[in-house]
Amino acid sequence: MNDTNLEQARTFFQKDCFATENGAVIEQVEDGMARCSMVLTRHHLNAVGAVMGGALFTLADFTFAVASNWQGTVHVSRASQITFLGTAKGGQLIATARRVKEGRQTCYYLVEITDDLGNQVAHVTVDGFVKG
Repeated sequence: MNDTNLEQARTFFQKDCFATENGAVIEQVEDGMARCSMVLTRHHLNAVGAVMGGALFTLADFTFAVASNWQGTVHVSRASQITFLGTAKGGQLIATARRVKEGRQTCYYLVEITDDLGNQVAHVTVDGFVKG
């Protein structure tokens, strides 16, 4: 991992106010891959004390955006599917987005979300459009 690339990605994505103001942090970037995290607070919980699905999806969407856009080519999501696998039991979420396929106009990414204890929390697939 190149520290310069990480700092450039963090600088660019600090403008993604919704995700960053909800705690999303870029931890790692590589070609076709990003890892982001979110420390959980009361703000992220639903009425039954579990992490709100919207918090999980926000982190996944942000991580896809970082993985696919940090090098300058604009990608947008056409469709996303989230599958909830389990409850987060730790104090932090970690999302890893990996490019599965990229063509001239479309791309496909898998985002895996775990907690800091290693529990699988969700998988998100993203069907994206490459704007150039």
